[in-house]
Amino acid sequence: MNKYILVTGGAGYIGSHTCKLLAKHGYTSIVYDNLSRGNKWSVKWGIFIQGNISDQNKLRKIFQKYNPIAVIHFAGYAYVGESVEFPNLYYSNNVVGTSNLLEAMRLECIQNIVFSSTCATYGIPNSIPIIEDHQQNPVNPYGRTKLIIEKMLKDYNKAYNLNYVALRYFNAAGADPEGDIGEVHNPESHLIPILLDVALGKRDVVEIYGTDYETEDGTCIRDYIHVNDLGMAHISALDYLLKGEKSICLNLGTGKGYSVNQVIKATESITGKKISVRTVNRREGDPPVLVSASKLIKNKLRLSNNYLSLDEQIEDAWKWHLKFFK
Repeated sequence: MNKYILVTGGAGYIGSHTCKLLAKHGYTSIVYDNLSRGNKWSVKWGIFIQGNISDQNKLRKIFQKYNPIAVIHFAGYAYVGESVEFPNLYYSNNVVGTSNLLEAMRLECIQNIVFSSTCATYGIPNSIPIIEDHQQNPVNPYGRTKLIIEKMLKDYNKAYNLNYVALRYFNAAGADPEGDIGEVHNPESHLIPILLDVALGKRDVVEIYGTDYETEDGTCIRDYIHVNDLGMAHISALDYLLKGEKSICLNLGTGKGYSVNQVIKATESITGKKISVRTVNRREGDPPVLVSASKLIKNKLRLSNNYLSLDEQIEDAWKWHLKFFK
């Protein structure tokens, strides 16, 4: 059986970890990435092809050559602040690019796709934990582009029988436990690697965006999931589609939240370093709490309840940081 999987954005943080897991499960990744935000050094499994998802002809030629059994679609811009400042980039890359990808899939009869969506499609939640049928009212262009793509997938499913699983990520964290790859963004916007930068002396301070939220310690609460657990969810979503199951949108989080202050304290404990902090103004649109309901995804994809803990996420990320940056 052909076990090629086209992985768009496979040179990125989550994409590269998923490619390693795909290889462990007997799949061959075709990593398709323009390297604008990915890292060539992280492409260690599968076949690498440099290209843009805007290039429909190139995508069709890849489909014709390899006839992959599915696509895992990571390629997309994902900085909230940047999306507010430059919405044209997000609508062009995320929406138009995905439209080109879906059309290439339709024309070449590729019927299965796992899509990297986001909890940002919900906007400011009315209730916690957030369930999948919570209203979707994104408050920034990034979230709006992902919601548009979810709607596109539903339309392609109805009209062309394209099958999909859309995974609405919460906060990916950690690094490959074996130390082969890890998290490196430029610029870096995720809390844990920023804290580790401070611990290593690469930064002087971490900024906390508001300490007056209606939470126990006044800082925002988020749901963190280890990147390997997140990658395994993509393998399970792929298996789900290949069994012919019904298309679906699912939250991808642990169901447990941690405040910014709790993450800082855990990082100090694991690294043995004091983290210097500076409080600044809240960011517009930051919800006080974002925690996923995780029952549906565990039932549908038969995921284990044994998600790696926050401490394990920080420990793996710290090992990677020490290896990569020293």
